[in-house]
Amino acid sequence: PVRTSAIALCRTPGMAAEEAYTMKIICIGQNYRAHIAELQHEVPEQPVFFFKPDTALLLRNRPFYLPEFSQEIHYETEVILRISKVGKYIPEKYAEDFFDAVSLGFDFTARDLQRRCVEKGLPWEISKSFDQSAAIGRWIPKSELPPVSALHFHLNLNGNKVQEGFTGDMLFGVPRLISYVSQFMTLHMGDILFTGTPVGVGPVHIGDRLEATLEGQDVLRCEIK
Repeated sequence: PVRTSAIALCRTPGMAAEEAYTMKIICIGQNYRAHIAELQHEVPEQPVFFFKPDTALLLRNRPFYLPEFSQEIHYETEVILRISKVGKYIPEKYAEDFFDAVSLGFDFTARDLQRRCVEKGLPWEISKSFDQSAAIGRWIPKSELPPVSALHFHLNLNGNKVQEGFTGDMLFGVPRLISYVSQFMTLHMGDILFTGTPVGVGPVHIGDRLEATLEGQDVLRCEIK
């Protein structure tokens, strides 16, 4: 069964909407075949997901400061969704009723730490969940965009296009992702879903400028410091 309800959460003066209402940051990995190939991973049979804490949020186009614990921070540009209803065991045919806005996000990844963890068969949250590792762009109501299954987006690094994605190329589309994740946990209003990155990920360095565009609209930029 699908249950929906409204949730009232505390919000302190001056707090951004995302900071006030974000519950979980759910990230899908390995959802574009070409990206899986560039990392030399196996194609998953089911969606793969992990989490970032609320301390990972990077809002309002603020700069990203390279952490001292990694020598290889990579950008990963992803279409992100804002969950707008509470739901559990959501059927795929109803999944699009459970988000109200779309944007782009940067899933900053400590690739050297991730590689080390994968080699040892260890969890790799340490490489994904650090502070400011989830940059969130300007939200666009989904009614103002093409269907979520046909969105085009790209990333410019210092003015040069380095990533270009089309949501129609996802291994697992948005309805499948929402339905699958909701089998294991209740989705809450304010949750953010990162849907995976296409091919073209790479390192960032001090002085770099990232600019991401969704359907021709500039939604996210970030300077690396």
